[in-house]
Amino acid sequence: MYLDSEKKKEIFGTYGTSNTDTGSAESQIALFSYRIAHLTEHLKANRKDYSTQRALTMLVGKRRSLLNYLKSRDINRYRAIVAKLGLRR
Repeated sequence: MYLDSEKKKEIFGTYGTSNTDTGSAESQIALFSYRIAHLTEHLKANRKDYSTQRALTMLVGKRRSLLNYLKSRDINRYRAIVAKLGLRR
């Protein structure tokens, strides 16, 4: 399995406030980014996997809405997470 509990704790510890900080916007955005990267690699090898393509599109939309929320609430946190993750926007 590509995403086990240890990997999640590592992501939450790196981008959130602690290993158990699963609800903050930053930790959710980081988790979505990790899943998006995994699905992107899968789709490079399996071009016709349309259910995965739809899941990827939905994840990108969720991440975008969380980023918009964070941008409207606290622009400094938004800029920090975009810089940490290396997102284009």
